[in-house]
Amino acid sequence: MTFTLIFLATLAISVLLRYWLAQRHIRHIQAHRASVPQNFADRIDLESHQKAADYSIAKTRLDNLHLVLETALLLAFTLGGGIEVLYGLWHGLLGSGLWQGTALILSVFAISTLVEIPLGFYSAFSIDARFGFNKMTPALFFTDLAKQMLLGAALGIPLLLGVLWLMGRMGEYWWLYVWSAWMGFNLLVLAVYPTFIAPLFNKFTPLEDTTLKERVGQLLQKCGFRAQGFYVMDGSKRSTHGNAYFSGFGKSRRIVFFDTLLERLGHDEIVAVLAHELGHFKHRHIIKRIALMAAMSLAGLWLLGWLMDKEWFYHGLGVTTPGTATALLLFLLAMPVFTFLLHPLMSFYSRRNEFEADRYAAKNASADDLVRALVKLYNDNASTLTPDPLHSAFYDSHPPAAIRIAHLQAHASI
Repeated sequence: MTFTLIFLATLAISVLLRYWLAQRHIRHIQAHRASVPQNFADRIDLESHQKAADYSIAKTRLDNLHLVLETALLLAFTLGGGIEVLYGLWHGLLGSGLWQGTALILSVFAISTLVEIPLGFYSAFSIDARFGFNKMTPALFFTDLAKQMLLGAALGIPLLLGVLWLMGRMGEYWWLYVWSAWMGFNLLVLAVYPTFIAPLFNKFTPLEDTTLKERVGQLLQKCGFRAQGFYVMDGSKRSTHGNAYFSGFGKSRRIVFFDTLLERLGHDEIVAVLAHELGHFKHRHIIKRIALMAAMSLAGLWLLGWLMDKEWFYHGLGVTTPGTATALLLFLLAMPVFTFLLHPLMSFYSRRNEFEADRYAAKNASADDLVRALVKLYNDNASTLTPDPLHSAFYDSHPPAAIRIAHLQAHASI
């Protein structure tokens, strides 16, 4: 009973805080909707600024709806007895064992996915379509969804079977074995993603612009970076949003440009954006994030190992049938409630990495070119220039536009 009250109190605090932050964000954007911030007045017109404001508000309101649905599902599965019902169903069909536990966990996440599909559909075909971003057809939307679910099953079922087997067979220190398997799985997915997973959803063609290839090659040589190739991704078949990214490790490492990015930015601006991405690699941000994820995963699995033997953990979350599968499922459902207040720390860490990558781009390309590219991307993606500072501190992985541009301009003048 005590743990139930702690869980409910923590859930209430996190939900109310998330809602309050969202409402602050909406009010702040509305208060600054009437005029373009002074630093952007000569580069972004009022109509585009107001479009970004309205788009951000619409997305935030949808997030509030998602918050309500997410909370209702969590309570339905735990204290509402949903897990108990599913446990009984699968026990009747499969008996006890690995397959029953795997079916229980997969069914909970499958139900969550199915319930949230209408929100994803509304986001794409109402909000994004209204603001001119959506390029998907309903057929493509559901094709993507089917591929994601099949891929999730193909990867998730063997992983879950392996994890549950290790939890049941490896004794007191099972969590070390599960951690090793989990990290190996993640590294394997990162390695095969560029060549096997990403092509399931998008078409990748070699970059044909010889002038741009030469410019990019010069930048890579200057920075001491090697890539397996330069590719263009057909992002325009889903959205008008643009981006560029690196993927893969070692010999499988490749540079990918959205076709929408190449259409919108000039060569100098593309090189500056790429220099920023190179900055993440040079500062080992990817490796550091993997190490951080590894440490957090290890701590979480150790905690789960301690909780598994505690009857109050199960009963406090509405489950009367202790076991490895129910323990893992309850942990996955409940932990985000208790770790919500870590969001600002993770966001701060991410924004610090972005500043470091920006400084690297300013040193190895051009701060002015990166500023011009970012302004175009803010404009094209309808990213608000006036986020609420506290909301941004909690959630934003990138610095707010005004702060980031001012930071780059300071480096441009050095």
